[in-house]
Formats: sequence, C-alpha cells, structure tokens
Amino acid sequence: MNDWTLDPYRFPDDEPERPRQPRAPQPRDVAPAGALREGEDGFGRRPRPPLQGPPPPGGDGPDDPFVLPPRERRRRRWGWLWKTLAVLVLILALVVVGGGLYLQKRFLQDVPELPPQAQLYAFNRAPGIKFFDRNGDLIASRGPRYGDRVRLNALPDYVPLAFLAAEDHRFYQHGPIDLQAIARASYVNWKAGGVVQGGSTLSQQIAKSLFLTPDQTFRRKIQEAALAWRLERMLTKDEVLELYLNRIYFGANTFGVDGAARTYFGKPASQLTLAESALLAALPKAPSRLALTNDMQAALQRSRWVLQRMHDTGWISRAEMEAAQAETPQLATTATSQEGSYGYLLDHATNEVLSQIGPNSPDLLVRLSIDPALQTQAATILNQVMATDGAQAGAGQAALVTLGPDGSIRAMVGGVDYGASVFNRATQAQRQPGSTFKPFIYAAALEKGVLPSDVRVDGPVRFGDWRPGNYGGGYRGPVTVETALARSINTVAVKLGAEAGGPALGDISRRFGFTTIPANPSLAVTLGSYEVSLMELTSAFQVFQQAGGRLTPSIIEEIRTVDGDSVFLRAPSGPTPAIDLTYASMMVKMMKRVLTAGTGTRAAFDWPAAGKTGTSQNWRDAWFVGFTDEYVTGVWVGNDDDSPMNRVTGGDIPSQIWRRVMIEAHAGMEVRDFDWLVDDPEPMFEDDYRNDYYQGLASEFARAAAEAEPPPLPPPPAVPQPRDEYDASRPLPEENIPF
Repeated sequence: MNDWTLDPYRFPDDEPERPRQPRAPQPRDVAPAGALREGEDGFGRRPRPPLQGPPPPGGDGPDDPFVLPPRERRRRRWGWLWKTLAVLVLILALVVVGGGLYLQKRFLQDVPELPPQAQLYAFNRAPGIKFFDRNGDLIASRGPRYGDRVRLNALPDYVPLAFLAAEDHRFYQHGPIDLQAIARASYVNWKAGGVVQGGSTLSQQIAKSLFLTPDQTFRRKIQEAALAWRLERMLTKDEVLELYLNRIYFGANTFGVDGAARTYFGKPASQLTLAESALLAALPKAPSRLALTNDMQAALQRSRWVLQRMHDTGWISRAEMEAAQAETPQLATTATSQEGSYGYLLDHATNEVLSQIGPNSPDLLVRLSIDPALQTQAATILNQVMATDGAQAGAGQAALVTLGPDGSIRAMVGGVDYGASVFNRATQAQRQPGSTFKPFIYAAALEKGVLPSDVRVDGPVRFGDWRPGNYGGGYRGPVTVETALARSINTVAVKLGAEAGGPALGDISRRFGFTTIPANPSLAVTLGSYEVSLMELTSAFQVFQQAGGRLTPSIIEEIRTVDGDSVFLRAPSGPTPAIDLTYASMMVKMMKRVLTAGTGTRAAFDWPAAGKTGTSQNWRDAWFVGFTDEYVTGVWVGNDDDSPMNRVTGGDIPSQIWRRVMIEAHAGMEVRDFDWLVDDPEPMFEDDYRNDYYQGLASEFARAAAEAEPPPLPPPPAVPQPRDEYDASRPLPEENIPF
C-alpha cells in the first residue's frame, strides 16, 4: 500500500500524488560579491531541474507553486458559478425594476383610484330617470335598471355557479389574473387566427366595466390587471363575486342580476330557476347582441352550453342539466318597450339630462317641454301619410320637429318606427336642404340693400363652369325678388347670393345657428348643397318668427333629484339678436306668399303662416319648414340610403304632414297674425318705368301657372358640379316647383 492511500483528504476521484523523494543537502559555493555562481542567470536564479516522471494532471509538476490542491480548485469553480448566478439575478432584478418603472410611467399613471369599499356598488352608476310631460304626467322611466342589491346567501346556489361556469369556473383557484386561462386563450386565438376566446377573470371584468373603457388595447389590459390586483386586495373572493353579480351589464339597459331578473322575467333574483339563471349567465359575454329582447335563440343556445359546463364541473347532475336545457323561459311584459312615439324624444332628452349632471348622480325626475297630445297626433299623422302616400312615392322615412314660441320642443318624431330603428332623423341625420335654405340667402341680400320689390332677371347665368338652371327648364325673365322666393327660382337665388358674397352668407348662417356652413361657402350654398339637420333648420326658421332673435331649442324644463333637490331649471330668456327686425319682417311677408301663391300652397290652412319648400336633386330629400305666430314646424321626407323618391317635392308629402300637424296644434286657439311686422323701407333710388310692366307680366304668368293643370314633370337636366371646396362629391340641388 502506498503512502498516498492513507491521505485522509483523498477523494475517490482524485489521482494519487507522487511521493516526494528526500533531497540531500548540497554544498553551497561561496562567490565574491557581485560574481555569478555556476548555473545562475543575471538575476541570481538557477534553472529548475527537470521533473522525474509524468506530471500530475492539473499542473506543471509537483513543485509548481501555481498548482492548487483539488479541493481548492473545486471551491474556486463553485465560487465562480455562484458569482455568475448572482450577476444574472442582479441583472434580472434590474430588468424587473426597470420594466416596472416603465409600465408605471407608460401605462399606469392614469389608472383611477379605487373608491372605498362602501362606494363600489354605486360608483360610476348612471342615474335612473323618470320623465314627465309639460303637464306633470309621467311619460316613461329611462336610465339603467339595477333592481335590488343581492347577497350570495340570499340566492339559490345555482345562480352564482351559473355565472362562474360561464365566465370563470376556476375563480376560487387563481388570483386576480389567471395565467392558465391567458395561455389557453392565446393558443386558441392563435389557431383561429383571431380573437375567439378571452382569458379575463371576474375581477378583471369588474375593473373594466366600472373603471375603464372597453377599448381592446394593450394599455387597457395592463390597467385592467392592475385594478383587478387592487380589487382583490380590498375584497374577499365572495365579495368580488357579489359585486360582479350586482354590477354586470345584461343588455336592455339593465344592470345586476336582480335588475335583469325583474326586467326579463318579472321576478326577483332569489326566485330564478336553473334555466333562467343559465340564460342570464349567457348574456354578459355579448349583452347587446344576446339581449333576450334582441336575439332570444342565440341566448338560449349559449345557455345550454352554460348548463353543460355546470354539469361537466360537477355542480349539477345530468338530470338537472337535461331538464333545464329542455325548458324555454318566458319573458315578462316588462322586457318590451312601452314608449311608443316617445322613443326618439326620450333618447334626445336623456342625452341633454346627462350633459347637465355630474358623475355619480342620484336618480332624477325630469319635466320635459313636450305637449303629450300634440306629440301623439304628430306621430300618428306622420305614420298615416307615410303608410299611404309615402309608400306609393317610394319614400320610406320621415321626421318632424315642432317648437313653441320660447324655443321649447313640443313634439319630435325621429322616424316612422322606433322599434325598427332608433336613429333619430330629426337630430342626427345630416341632409341637403335644397331650396329650403334660400330664405337665408335672401336675408343676406336684404342686409346688402336688396328690397322685396326689386327686380331681377330670371335668365341663363354662369359662374365659371357652373350654369345653374331652374327645375323643368325655362326662364321667366324679369321678376321681383318676392316672386322669385315664392316661386323658388334658382337663378335669382344664385344671383342674390353672388351679390351678397360668400363671407356674408357664411356670417348669416352662423348667426342663424348653422354649424355645418363654412365661413366662406361656395355659391352652391344658395341651392342648399351643404348638409344640415332638421332640428337646426327648424330652429333657424324660428329666427324669422321671433322678429330676428334666435332661441336655442331645448326639451328640458326642470331636473330634480328623487329627494326633491333642484338640479336644473330652465329660466325664461329673450332671444339673441341675429337679424334686424326690418329684414325679418320683409322675409316673413315674402314667405307668406310661398303658402298663398307659391310652391307651398298645399300647406296653407286657416292661420297666417309663412314657410318654404325644398327638394334636393333627384328627389332625395323633400322638406317643408314653416311657422305661425305660435309654432314652428319642420318636416323632412326621404330614404335612409339616400335613394331617390318618385318625384316627391317639398310641396307634396312634407306640406301635407305639416298642414295636418299645424291644424291640430292650433285647434281651439284664437287666430292671430304676426303683430310685429313693419312696413318695408322705400327704395333709395327712382324706380325704372318698365318695372310696373314687368311686375304685372310676372304676376300674370304666376296666376296662369297656378290655375293651369301642371304638366308631367320632366327629369331635371344634368348640372355641372361646381368647384366646391366643402363637399365637391355631392350633386347640386335644383328646384323651381310651379305648384
């Protein structure tokens, strides 16, 4: 046995060390100072004797001072490994901290703070609103329907389980974020090539619905995760689930499981059956599309999947699942709208109310300016005329607005059927007004010194490449300005607009309340080529009714909280001056002739009234807007897809609707004229001796045309498109309706 085998520090893997041989002492030669001994170099060093035998692994030899013992070598290797790991950990920590700071600065700076726990059930909750008419009678209730706040222990077990099965069946097994669900959804979406599955937890869904917008962005997802983490630090899992059940949206303007149960099934949530619970649990995925009043079959199909999921999870038996899948819950009568003709105006009123109140408002009581009798009559008349004459004429839609003398909205009909389309054509649609816009062109000309008795020649006119003509062709020669407006002569309107100038036309449009007319419009504005809404147009005509003053239309009279606190009260206010009384007087007298001897004779009734017809090119839009001393009413007829009607003009269907509505509005009232009208100013120059002849000749032409049977209307001639920087894609309207 060699001596190295007894080394107590030897490890099995170590190579045996070679035994060292004792070395005999050598005599030391003594040399004089500064002399070199034999075998030494210039630094006094001797060369190393050669090694005997092969050197051990890991060094140059047994006498190499740099050869480390094996244990030391292992210790140093592990030391380098731990140092490397420490550096990597430090780098990772720096990356995490830096990433966190970046996320905080880039995505989380504007994350809203969570309110106290007691306020979560009312936070960002829109108020419920009860609407009353001008007489104080209840019209309808609007706003979200929440029902009562429910507790988990007050519900059958299958109610919360149905929602967990539909939205987050591992809710109690994961934290605010479910990484497993995110990975699964990512894989499914990758295979499908689009988003078909989500990985949000209930906590994330609450965070999104209560505090964030529904935008599908990475920023919003980061904020959603941060809020979900904060939420679960504040609440227990049961409290999070309870908050979810009380605040989630179910479509049909309904929030919370109790509100949905009462709205759809007419019962509290505590009385829901298993089938009804699964049907409600199917809605939060797509509440508007799957709302039971919108697509019951799609909601039922998803509810059967929810029941299958509950069975697969072990929460219900197969018999319970099959029985619930075979059941079709019946909707309560409260699930369908009972608003009738009020739907459009209630939408408009709701938007006005929400603009008047702040966040987290209590429930409200709102009194409107609506005349209930006139509203019902207006809706009935509009639908009757459209069902008969409108159907024959290829007109599918109509809208109406009636304003009182103080600017209050007394009636509003936004379409023929609110149930079929909630789009409000009285306030939301922008259409070309055609010749209905001409009174504002004439008013601008009056401000430039033109008088109603002045004569303009109705003849060919050209502005660059644009040659506007009259409807049906032909020209009347010299006519008075008053006659030109009554007969809706296009060439005279264009000439007057050119005399006034673009800046003047833009300025008067702004003063009358138009928001879509540029400051310097092209001459195409004289024929109504710029789009406006019916509400805007009707309000602009009220400037003439109010002797030149403008009123802002309003439907809200008063807003109070359910506790009686006043939120808003519409105070009486005078009109804002928009045009001088003298010019307003001249315009009213000219527009009265539209109903007595012009294009709007079918609108005339037993009251002094003024107004203007309008028809856009190819009969796409037909208008009549007119007023008495009491009411201003505007009517539009057309099609939503902008398709042409069968030669419907403003003097046809719109005038019929206007006349019948105004007769109902004035029933029982004493007839009154415009008592503020003044005499027209005298001309500032000597009249031409030929004017009497031309005026008499024009009057004879007008009388003969009015008495004669009108010939069939030819199609309008093609009109070159003007160079219009505002809307060069729309065709120019033409109108000169002789009856």
